[in-house]
This record gives sequence, C-alpha cells and structure tokens, in this order.
Amino acid sequence: MELTERIKRIPPYIFATIDEKKAEAKSRGIDIIDLGIGDPDIPTPQFIVDKMTEAINNPANHSYPPYQGTLAFRESVSRWYKNRFNVTLNPAKEVLSLIGSKEGIAHSFLTFLDPGDKALLPDPGYPAYNVGVLIAGGVPVSVPVTEANNWQPDLDAIDPAVAKEAKMIFLNFPGNPTGAVATDEFYEKAIAWAKKYDVLICNDLAYSEVYFEGQKPRSILEFPGGKDVAIEFHTLSKTFNMTGWRVGMVVGNEWAVQALGKIKTNVDSGVFGAIQEAAIYAMDNYQPFVDNQNAFMQKRRDIIVNGLNELGWNLTAPLATYYIWAPIPKGTTSNQFTIDLLEQTGILVVPGTGYGAGGEGYFRISITTSNDRLEEAVKRLKQHNIRFDSATVSA
Repeated sequence: MELTERIKRIPPYIFATIDEKKAEAKSRGIDIIDLGIGDPDIPTPQFIVDKMTEAINNPANHSYPPYQGTLAFRESVSRWYKNRFNVTLNPAKEVLSLIGSKEGIAHSFLTFLDPGDKALLPDPGYPAYNVGVLIAGGVPVSVPVTEANNWQPDLDAIDPAVAKEAKMIFLNFPGNPTGAVATDEFYEKAIAWAKKYDVLICNDLAYSEVYFEGQKPRSILEFPGGKDVAIEFHTLSKTFNMTGWRVGMVVGNEWAVQALGKIKTNVDSGVFGAIQEAAIYAMDNYQPFVDNQNAFMQKRRDIIVNGLNELGWNLTAPLATYYIWAPIPKGTTSNQFTIDLLEQTGILVVPGTGYGAGGEGYFRISITTSNDRLEEAVKRLKQHNIRFDSATVSA
C-alpha cells in the first residue's frame, strides 16, 4: 500500500517529537523541567467543573447536539464578544461552535482553499497553519514575522503578485510563539490590505485572555471594516485551563462562518451538549477568574524573564500569552541549543525552528508549570553558566 502525497508532505508535529525526546531523557533518569507545550498545569476552575457535573446528568445532553452549536451557546459567545470587545454578533449567522479552535483552523483551509491555492502564513507561527494548508492541497507562503517589525507580519513586504493570488492570510495575536500583541495601527492596515487584495483574514485569538499589566488585547472585529474581511477563532482552552475539553468558536464574516459550517456539518457532529453548557457558564462568569489567574501567571513570567536577564539576555517581558521567546546564545543553532540544554540541565524548551524557518536563532519557553519548578530552572541555568553572551552551552 502507498501513502498519499498529502500525507508524505506533512512533517512530524513538533510536540510529538518533543514528547519522544522527553520520554527518552526520563528513561535515563534525568529530572525534566518541562517548559515545552503550553498546556496549563492548573486544573479547570471548580465552578466550571460543577456546572459540567450538573449538565452531564441531564439526559437532554446525551443526544447529538446541533451541528452549529446550541443557540444558547452561540448567544453566550455573542454576549461575551459584546462585553469583552464591544463587538455585535448575530448568533444565528456569525457564530459557530468548534471542537477546540485547532479543529476549526484545520477545517478553514479545506473550506477556503482549492488544490494549488495559496495561503499566507506567519513565520514563525503556530505549526498547525502550515500543516492545515498541506492537508487541503494548498500552497503555504511564509510571511516573515521579525523582531525588527515588532513580531508583526510586514504586509508591505508581500509581493503584490502573490497577494493577488492568495485566498487567505492567517494572523495570530497575541502571538504563539512570540507573545507579541498587535497594535491598533497593524489591524487597521491589515483590514485595508485585505480589502485591496480580496483576501480573507483568519485571526487566531486563542490567547486574548492571557494578558498582563491590564493590557487587554483587542479583536480585529473591533475595527471598522473588520467583519467585512475577517473571521476570528477563539477557544476556552487557555482562558479557563480547559485544553482537554475541546470547545471553542469562530465568529465574524457571515459568508465565511457559514461556509466553514458547511464543511463541519459534513465531517463532525458538534460539541457535546454538556460541555457547551459548562462553556456558557464560564463565559458568563469569567472576569474574576481571569484577573486572578493572570496575576498569578505574571509572577511566573517575571521569574523567567528576570532570571534570563540576570544571565545576559535583554528581554522585554511579553504582555500576553504563556510564552517567552528568546534568542539563543551565539555559536549554536536552535535545535542544538535545546538538545544540549535538555542533556545538561534537564530543562525542556522548544526550538524556534519548530515554528518555521524564521524561528532559527530563538527558542520558546512555556510558563505553564509551578513557580518552584520555574525557579529551579533558573537555578540550573546559573549553575551551568548558561548565558546569552556565552559561545556555547557549557556543562
């Protein structure tokens, strides 16, 4: 039997590869401090679990749910967007439930790309974008995201001929892996650019509620004309530590949301009704929890940023996400640095190249582990004299 060309084109998923390295290191007795995947270590809030317990005992939730999500769920999403972003959404036409935003992102490429069509993707960027394009038979086109441009795509650098051919562009703010937050000026420019070239913007807003110092990230739909050219993906995974629950939503442009819904109705049967009820309760009662959790996560961010800066880095603390995006020391590569770091200190981080060629020269730290383990990681870096101004990682 022969695999399809589609499958052959898909690279190994970065976090599956990291899991293999972690397991191998553990088998040799290394005490691993896992700063790799962005999976919250704090349990889902009890008030959400209690609501789920109540909902799961309701026989009405034991049947197939509506494909597009219950009306109550979609109305809750609309309320949340109004309260959080002052964006008005029609729950019947401009909101669709997702089995986590990753599922919706993957299906967006099947919805909007024919084989050979081009999609513009941030580089470095979330690996699922590139793979999703390949699965759909499309052509991924990298758009550099650089420190010189404040980790925002340089839309002016996109060849106009390529822009005219592109069907969609993915944006991701707050950004994974960079932690960058889009400026108002960028969103306004992106909307104008999309209108000029007739390109659909897909904005990945997964980390909008993981923010620090009171700096709330914005939705592209807040800006004039945003809904004309954009849809936006969000998930409860990061906001409420619900990564395993798999519930999210896509909102925005009616034509695009309805088209994505057509794909979904033919390939899945929607989100379990009890999970939707718990999600409704979460969105309607979210602010106190988010405020408390972000204050807690900010302390974690500061442990790592301050620790690295004491070792020669010159990092500015990110205003959002779980991630610290940092340059590697001179004289090595991203992959080699992360391998050496794991071998010599037991600290697991992600090489920047896991997010595209543009990630070379950087690595990503996730702060989704306890304060004690983060402090231990900084201690090990100091013990092994791992500094930004070092030529190599030294034992």
